[in-house]
Amino acid sequence: MGDYELLSKIKSPADVKRLDEKDLAKLCSEIREKLIETVSLNGGHLSPNLGVVELTVALHRTFNLPKDSIVWDVGHQSYTHKLLTGRFDDFYTLRQKGGISGFPKRSESKYDDFNTGHSSTSISAAYGIARAKMLSGDQSHTVAVIGDGSFTGGLAFEAMNNAGRFKKNFIVILNDNKMSISKNVGAFPRYLTTVRIQPWYIRVKKNTEKVLSKIPLFGRPISTFLRRSKSKIKNLVYKNTLFDCFGFTYIGPIDGHDIPELENALSAAKKINSPVLLHVVTKKGKGYLPAEENPGTFHGIGKFDID
Repeated sequence: MGDYELLSKIKSPADVKRLDEKDLAKLCSEIREKLIETVSLNGGHLSPNLGVVELTVALHRTFNLPKDSIVWDVGHQSYTHKLLTGRFDDFYTLRQKGGISGFPKRSESKYDDFNTGHSSTSISAAYGIARAKMLSGDQSHTVAVIGDGSFTGGLAFEAMNNAGRFKKNFIVILNDNKMSISKNVGAFPRYLTTVRIQPWYIRVKKNTEKVLSKIPLFGRPISTFLRRSKSKIKNLVYKNTLFDCFGFTYIGPIDGHDIPELENALSAAKKINSPVLLHVVTKKGKGYLPAEENPGTFHGIGKFDID
């Protein structure tokens, strides 16, 4: 059993916010040790959770939970979220009778916003929460975290279609680890590969807007025209992503294991008064070599010998 010097003192996201940046690597290491230790004894989803440790820490440092809402797709990548929201002491009961659920559960914690258990539901559920907040005058943020495997489900695209017309801030985080349970197949994974290896277009988009903003009188109107137009000129200059076409502002790809970079991107996403898709690239099974080499085997696994 590990020492868990930092992790054992985390009782809420407020404690995560108070940590010095220099302590975050140690916290992430302790989280991974706790995940491996617990799943080795109880079974569970290991490689998906090992991959989102830094992303989860960054989310808890950037947003104000439970006022802000996070909906986890499928939910089997929410173990770190549970450890950072007051459930460390009971984490040994994970997936045991009467113990902590292997998925988000509203009756278990005020920090769990949606009872998740099926893939591709997070965007629609989070969008429903965001709409309800808007109608009630609640200015807090709503975030959906969805994996690239879950994103291939039709419900996710239906939700993107609906959410793209939202007039307030709404954030979708695409956790791209190049896998679902096993290696992804199909057109959407091929598209994400193209986005990952050609991030230059987002720089072109930013630089174009920066240059136009400095042109007196005409720069801003031209920038606005390009963003709103459907012309070939816009496509040449901006090289829109699929997500832009749905009405989302695309940010990425972002290194999903770099906490300062994640916090900067999340803070930027919060300031955009419209739907945002943050594309985060992670490594499934990160920090435990057997899971890194065989992420499918360790996706959902029974008891195992850590060594």
